[in-house]
Amino acid sequence: MADPTRADLSERVVISVDAMGGDQGPAAVVAGIANSAQKNPKIAFIVHGPEEELGPLVARRKLSDRCEIRDVRDVVKMDDKPGNVMRHGQGTSMWSAIEAVRNGEAEVCVSCGNTGALMLLSVVRLRKLPGVNRPAIACLWPSRNPGGFNVMLDVGADISADAHDLLQYALMGMSYARNGLELERPRVGVLNLGTEDHKGRPELKEAADLIEAAAPAAQFDYVGFVEGGDIPSDRVDVIVTDGFTGNVALKTGEGTATLIRDFLKQAFKATPLSRIAALLAVTSLRRLTKRIDPRRVNGGVFLGLNGTVVKSHGSADATGVSAAIKLAFKLAESRFTERLAARVASAPAPRQDAGQQEVKSGQAG
Repeated sequence: MADPTRADLSERVVISVDAMGGDQGPAAVVAGIANSAQKNPKIAFIVHGPEEELGPLVARRKLSDRCEIRDVRDVVKMDDKPGNVMRHGQGTSMWSAIEAVRNGEAEVCVSCGNTGALMLLSVVRLRKLPGVNRPAIACLWPSRNPGGFNVMLDVGADISADAHDLLQYALMGMSYARNGLELERPRVGVLNLGTEDHKGRPELKEAADLIEAAAPAAQFDYVGFVEGGDIPSDRVDVIVTDGFTGNVALKTGEGTATLIRDFLKQAFKATPLSRIAALLAVTSLRRLTKRIDPRRVNGGVFLGLNGTVVKSHGSADATGVSAAIKLAFKLAESRFTERLAARVASAPAPRQDAGQQEVKSGQAG
């Protein structure tokens, strides 16, 4: 078992990794850890799973000085019900990975496992930040913005959200964009079926009023309703929506990116002339492939908890796991959880007796 000294771990940002939850098994997770370790000497890891499986993988990658293995035997399967995991999952790698964050041993938890179980365990074990009604999952979306990404939330934590939930999503997403993307004054929009003010469900119209009222004090710009075509645009930095709509949009976007990549491969292999064209354009094709590769923006962040959890795709390979770890490291280094807590605390709960919201907000998040 790898056993780095506490002095070694204390000098690095420690990431807690559930090694057993992904579809491709612990080998892909450890390979992703190795990629991250090679690129960033400031990261150390607590890796959770059976020692007899993880030990040889860690040793083969020469990670013994960067990884501490927590020997746990059980695994949360993709088809396990979250309630059952909550009642009987104490011996699982997912539970152990979250506990390391709860106990202050690690800054961030990364898991490729069952999303519902991971969210439920995270909420119960880490607890919600004071003032947060519904935690949300935020993802980075490739866009035309100078930084290359937009933030969208919620993308699957909860299938429904009322107007006040959407306001909280706006505040949390704005804080994520400010700290994760270094945007001083993020632009926030509400996803709707049209940009006109009269379109959409009543809760979206109410949310729009609340977010617009909150914008001056919270120091972000509200751009109004945005459509699906605006998600990758340079019109907005943070897209606010409910978890059902956000998850459908996310999976559609990922599938489309993969389809385009496959079509390009087929097109450039179709004839001898197209193969020659591919050779001539190889640098540009690699750049395009990298830009639209969903693995490189892998990692949804659970917002609204007393601790940071990054949810990697269940099908993530080493590249995807490494991307999730990179995101986890960046959030840990910026002390994102503390900043988000300060942002949420600075915004009192919406007043139910009036259709408006007054938000008093400082410079915290």
